[in-house]
Amino acid sequence: MVAALIPRALFLVFVFSNLCFLANAQTRGNRTAFFVFGDSLVDNGNNNYLATTARADSAPYGIDYPSHRATGRFSNGLNIPDLISQHFGWEPTLPYLSPELSGQKLLDGANFASAGVGVLNDTGLQFVNIIRIYQQLNFFHQYQQRLGALIGRDGAKKLVTNSLVLMTLGGNDFVNNYYLVPYSFRSQQYAIEDYVPFVISEYKKVLKRLYGLGARRVLVTGTGPLGCVPAELAMRSENGECSAELMKAAALWNPQLVAMLDQLNGEIGSKVFLAANTNQMHMDFITNPQQFGFKTSKIACCGQGPYNGLGLCTGMSNLCSNRDEYVFWDPFHPSEKANRLIVQQILTGTNTYMYPMNLTTAMDIVDSRS
Repeated sequence: MVAALIPRALFLVFVFSNLCFLANAQTRGNRTAFFVFGDSLVDNGNNNYLATTARADSAPYGIDYPSHRATGRFSNGLNIPDLISQHFGWEPTLPYLSPELSGQKLLDGANFASAGVGVLNDTGLQFVNIIRIYQQLNFFHQYQQRLGALIGRDGAKKLVTNSLVLMTLGGNDFVNNYYLVPYSFRSQQYAIEDYVPFVISEYKKVLKRLYGLGARRVLVTGTGPLGCVPAELAMRSENGECSAELMKAAALWNPQLVAMLDQLNGEIGSKVFLAANTNQMHMDFITNPQQFGFKTSKIACCGQGPYNGLGLCTGMSNLCSNRDEYVFWDPFHPSEKANRLIVQQILTGTNTYMYPMNLTTAMDIVDSRS
C-alpha cells in the first residue's frame, strides 16, 4: 500500500512545484524585465567568462560593492544598470553568460553588455574576444527562445514588449578606434566630421534591429566628455585641460545621436527611444566638482602616472581612501557616486538632460496603459 502511494505522492509534489512556479511567474509578470546592451560602462560581468584583457574581475574593483568583491563591473561599486534596478526595486541584471541566469531568473531580464565593444565591429580589436554588438543582439534572440520555452511564446513576447532596455555605445568608437593610435585606419579613412555621421548611421541599424527584436522602451545614453577622462588627460593634456580633439568628437556625436533617435521615433510613429545627454550630466560635475561633493574631477581614484590615468587599475595601483570624493574611479569609468548623479538625471532630468522625456515619465506612461 505504501509503495503504491509513492508514485502518487511524487506526482502531487511535481504538480505543486509547477503551480508554485507559475504563481511566482505570474507575480513576476507584473514587474518589468530589464535588458542591458553596450560596453564597459554597463557590463555586469560578461567579460569574466571570456579570454580577454578587458576585464574587471580582480581587486580593487568592487571594493564598495555590497559583497566587497570584484564582479566584472568597471566600478568601485554599483554601475548605471544596478542603480536603475535599485530605484525601481528590481533584481540586478545577471550577465547573460552567467550560469546563474536560468529558470525564473530569466524573468528579470539579462545583461548582454561587454567591455570594449563599440558600434563598429572593428572597434576594440585589441581586446580580441568580446561580445560585439550584433552578437549581443543574437544573444537577445536566443534569450527570447529560452524564455519562450519557460513561459510560452506569447508570454515571452509580452515580457519583452513591456521591458526597459538600456543601450550604451559610442565612446569606444573614438577612444578605442579612431583616436586609439596616431594615423589609425579610421582616421585615415574619415575626417572626424565625416566619421561621426558614419558611425551614427551604423548605430541606427543596430537600434532598428533591437526594435525588430521587440524592444519598445529603449534608453540610449550619449558619450561622456571623452577628452576629460583621466586616461586622456594623462596622454594628451599639458596643464589639466581636456583634449580638444576628443571633446570635439563628443560635441559632434551627442546632438547627432539625439537627431537620429528623433528621426527613428518619427519613422516608427512612437517615442520608443529616449536620449540621455550623459555628456552634459558629466560636465556638470567635471566643471564644478565641489558643488557635487567631489574633491577632484581630473584624478582617478585608482591608477598610476599623471592623473592616475595610465594603465589598468590593479592591486598595485594608487588607491584613494574615499571613493566618493572622486568623479572617476579608474582612468575611464565614473565612480559609483558619479553614476548615482547620472542616474538621478536620467530618472528626473529636464529636457536639457533627457529627450523627449525622462525615464520616470516614460515608465509612468506605460504603467498607466497597463
